Amino acid sequence: MKEIKVSRESKDHETVHLNVPDMTCAGCVAKVEKSLRSVPGVKSADVNFADLSASVECDVPPDLLIKAVSDAGYTASVASPGGDSSEKDNAELLHYRQLLKQTVVSAVISLLILAVTMLGLLPAVETAPGRISWAVVSLLALFVLVYAGGRFFTGALKSFKHHSANMDTLIAIGTGVAWVYSTFIVLFPNSLSEIARHMYFDTATLIIAFINLGAALEMRARGKTSQAIKRLIGLQPKTATVLRDGQEVSIPIEALQIDDIVRVRPGEKVPVDGELTQGSSHVDESMLTGEPVPAQKNVGDEVTGGTINKSGSFLFKTTRIGKDTALSQIIDMVRKAQNTKPAIGRLADKVSGVFVPVVLIIAVCTSLIWFNFGPEPVITYMLVTTMSVLIIACPCALGLATPISVMVGVGKAAEYGVLIRRGDALQQAGRLSTIVLDKTGTITEGKPVLTAIEPGEGWDEERLLAVAAGVELYSEHPLAQAIVEAAKDKGITPEACESFVAVSGHGVKALAGGRNLLLGNKRFMEHNNVPIGELERLADELSRQAQTVMFVSVNGKAAGILGVSDPVKPDSKEAIQRLRSSGIKVIMLTGDNSATAGAVASQVGVDEYIAEVLPQDKADEVARLQGRGEKVGMVGDGVNDAPALAGADVGFAIGTGTDVAIESADITLMRGSLHGVPDAVNISKATVSNIKQNLFGAFGYNSLAIPIAAGIIYPFTGMLLDPIIAGAAMALSSVTVVTNANRLRWFKP
Repeated sequence: MKEIKVSRESKDHETVHLNVPDMTCAGCVAKVEKSLRSVPGVKSADVNFADLSASVECDVPPDLLIKAVSDAGYTASVASPGGDSSEKDNAELLHYRQLLKQTVVSAVISLLILAVTMLGLLPAVETAPGRISWAVVSLLALFVLVYAGGRFFTGALKSFKHHSANMDTLIAIGTGVAWVYSTFIVLFPNSLSEIARHMYFDTATLIIAFINLGAALEMRARGKTSQAIKRLIGLQPKTATVLRDGQEVSIPIEALQIDDIVRVRPGEKVPVDGELTQGSSHVDESMLTGEPVPAQKNVGDEVTGGTINKSGSFLFKTTRIGKDTALSQIIDMVRKAQNTKPAIGRLADKVSGVFVPVVLIIAVCTSLIWFNFGPEPVITYMLVTTMSVLIIACPCALGLATPISVMVGVGKAAEYGVLIRRGDALQQAGRLSTIVLDKTGTITEGKPVLTAIEPGEGWDEERLLAVAAGVELYSEHPLAQAIVEAAKDKGITPEACESFVAVSGHGVKALAGGRNLLLGNKRFMEHNNVPIGELERLADELSRQAQTVMFVSVNGKAAGILGVSDPVKPDSKEAIQRLRSSGIKVIMLTGDNSATAGAVASQVGVDEYIAEVLPQDKADEVARLQGRGEKVGMVGDGVNDAPALAGADVGFAIGTGTDVAIESADITLMRGSLHGVPDAVNISKATVSNIKQNLFGAFGYNSLAIPIAAGIIYPFTGMLLDPIIAGAAMALSSVTVVTNANRLRWFKP
């Protein structure tokens, strides 16, 4: 099937996470992405400016990826395995402290220069004492540009060498020209008219101070956006208590091996995934699933790394370690989703990628206009307007608008046990108009129990159940397991079968002791010309009680019917009502007969139900709804749901379901509850709304600020935008975007 192929393809490619710390704007993002995607063997590459990282799906060594990034003019390193970001966090903390120190130093010197300039404390520059005094000021300003703003100049030079321009280019040109012009006046004061002898040392240094302060505040706010990842990483303990040669030994978690026996005491975290072999307990799985009630764990049950043992002590055998544990895969999935971009974000990246060159062109045009048509002093007006355009137009806010919101939104969803695999799914989930729900295992528990045995003429309950259990002994279908379990509980030995053939969507055929046996639905009996007579009335009655009915025939004659009931999950009705109250139409899809489907549909309150749908036809039903213009979300948990999950606008896989279903879906619900669907929809709406607010603010800011900086209001007001204010406004815009995105952390779906 197509979906299984998708699953295999994804396993052929490894996801490599890179840290790219020296990106400064969205233009850098576009350049790094282009360089990574040009490497042969790279399937996809997503660069996250908010996290200064990249996720690359590829089958090439990381060294080639790092070289590609280096060739583009940036540095890169492989992120620590297992999601551990302690090294990166330490580096960011040092950088944050350095930014604060640079801000303080540049602010103190800037205010000193501003004070002596505004108060006229220095002699005129035309005099010898004045020239010496202003030369000292020039050197102080140069110290600020080198110490606190040096990275802008080195970044601009690096970009120039690679034939590109970025935010560093704008800041370096703006502040550098201001210092060069002012120093030129100090050295050659008489070469310009007296009216043009205005120096901008205070402007250049204050701009650097404001930008560093903004970067520090932005970095502090950015750190809060990755709290979800940090909390997930923090779930994994550093050590485990292992039984070795009859002794309990504490070892680093990295030293664990498959089939090790591990002891977990009350209050301790389960180190890795495994199967409980001795003891019992209640385990808190809330940080992984969002389910607040601790789960009962007995011998044979699975335990997941990162969960917390609440009561009894137990032993378990490790089954998955390292990057194969559920927690490691969740961390990887969340990180990858945070690095993917919804369509709205890719549009912003395209604009940002050409933004800096456009700003440089606007700055040149501004200079020419003021030089040719501006009043005296022409040079002063030209310098002020050009500097303001360069500084205020830095596209940091534009580059942060989408990824910062996506990071917080994906992290918030993970807190509620909703794992979003792709950025597009995050955007599309809020647009859904119809949700299609599979019945078994999605609306219902997926753990059917045998509730009725109605033998036909010449049969009794024990013989009928023995035959049915013998047929279903080889089937993995949940309904079959219910029959086998019932026989086991009643102490009935299943009759041996010589052959077994499953007929998808209908039932099974078997041969036992020379007899031809059939077990399946009414349509299966009709197709094989088996008369069901009086049993049809009993079957209809059981169906109206929401029981799934299976007919048993022996040698072409009906032997009886079995009723299997799959109880509805306690919160399915409430979750469905949440979806309907959001204006979403809810449709139930099932292979069950119409009467059983109708009973379940009535119980949970769906808008519509479609019964007797064959597994291969589920995707067709989704396509039919899409053909009517509906935005369709599909929720399922089985292999037979995979085509429909892949074909839907957004596929939701119940995390307790099969790997193929989860692999085919866009969103995985870690707990079995349907509440994850309205949670995902509401988080999607809130995140997309937040992205739009950020983009509107960033686009609006630049659209309004650039013309004002260029002097468009001067003819009407006689005023120009001070480059110092431009620097403060640029820094504030980025901080505003990051702060607005962080509001999502408080959102409750």
